Amino acid sequence: MSFPSTIQALSFGKTGGVEVMEKITIPFPKQSADSIIVKMNWAGVNTIDTYFRKGLYPVKEFPVISGMEASGTIVSLPTDDAVLNDPRYKERDFKIGTKVTLYSLGSHAEYASVVWHKVFPLPDGVSLKTAAAALLQGLTAITQMTEAYNVQKGDVLLIHTVAGGLGLLFTQYAKARGATIIGTTSTEEKATLAKSFGADHVILYPKENTVERVLEITKGEGVHAVFDGVGKDTFMDNFKLVRRKGTLINVGNASGPVEPIPPLKLVDKNLKLVRPSMANYIVTPEESQQYSQELFRELASGRLKVKIHDIYPFSTEGVRQAQTDLTTPGGKVAGKLLIKIADE
Repeated sequence: MSFPSTIQALSFGKTGGVEVMEKITIPFPKQSADSIIVKMNWAGVNTIDTYFRKGLYPVKEFPVISGMEASGTIVSLPTDDAVLNDPRYKERDFKIGTKVTLYSLGSHAEYASVVWHKVFPLPDGVSLKTAAAALLQGLTAITQMTEAYNVQKGDVLLIHTVAGGLGLLFTQYAKARGATIIGTTSTEEKATLAKSFGADHVILYPKENTVERVLEITKGEGVHAVFDGVGKDTFMDNFKLVRRKGTLINVGNASGPVEPIPPLKLVDKNLKLVRPSMANYIVTPEESQQYSQELFRELASGRLKVKIHDIYPFSTEGVRQAQTDLTTPGGKVAGKLLIKIADE
C-alpha cells in the first residue's frame, strides 16, 4: 500500500490559549517496529488536550500534534517478530482493514503511528464514531471506579459536572454497580439530561449550595466518595461533604490544579485522597486489554451510552471552537465533542 508523503494534523507550536491551535502539514508518520499505523476518521476532544496546550502537562518538543483519542482503520502492522509472535498481540487479531480506536498523544491527524497495545480492535456493535467518543472517558470511568475507588452496591457518590461526557459515563457505570448518584451541573437542561442517564439527585451549583444540599440529601452523613474533575474551584468543599472514612478522587483540573493539601487535613475524618491518571491504569498490555474489553462489552450491550453533543470540522477553526466550547465555565456542552477527520 502506498501512502502520501505529507498529511494534515491539528497542532500547537507553543503553549497558550486556543489561538495557538492550528491545522498544519507534517510528514507522514514514521512507523517503529512495534507500532500500528491507523488512518483516522473520528477524534475525541477532551480536557486533557487543553492541559497539554496550556502547558499544565509538559511536552518534550514543539510542534505538538494534539489529541489523545481517535478511531479509524489499520493500514500498516508491526514488523517486529517478537511483537507479531506475542500471545497478547495475537489475541487482538489485528489485520489490515481492522476498525480500531486508540489512545495516544498525537492522534488528531489524518494518520498516526501508535504502539500496538494502545490500539483496540472494535467488536461488532461499536461504531468508529461511538468508539472515538467513548474510549478515553469510558476507560477513565471504569478504571477509576474500580481502582481509585471500588464502587459498591449501596454507595452514595458525588459526581461534579455530572452532565459532561465523563460525568454521564461515571453515572451510568456507578448505577450499574448499584450506587446512588448525586451530581452537580449548571442548568436545568443539563440536570434533566443527567437524570435521564441515571443520576438520582442533581444540584444546580449556580443557584444551590452544594455542601448544604449534599448533607441534606444524605441526612448529614455525607457521601462515600467524590469524583471531581473541576479541581481548584470545587475541591476544598469536598472535605465538608464526604463522610468519615470517605474517599476524595481528584479526577481532573478543569478550573485549574488543586492547591497542595497537607496530609493532616485527612485526619479529621480518616479520609483517602487519590489523584489518579487513567493512563497509569492501562500501562501493560494485560491491563489495557482487560479494561478495553470491559468498556466495549458495556457499549455493545447498551448499558453504557454515549451522548455526542457536537461535531466539529477538521480545521483550525474547528479545533479552536471545540476547545473553547469544552472549557467555557457553565457552558452549553452536555456530553462529548468530536472532530470529523474523514468520511468512513
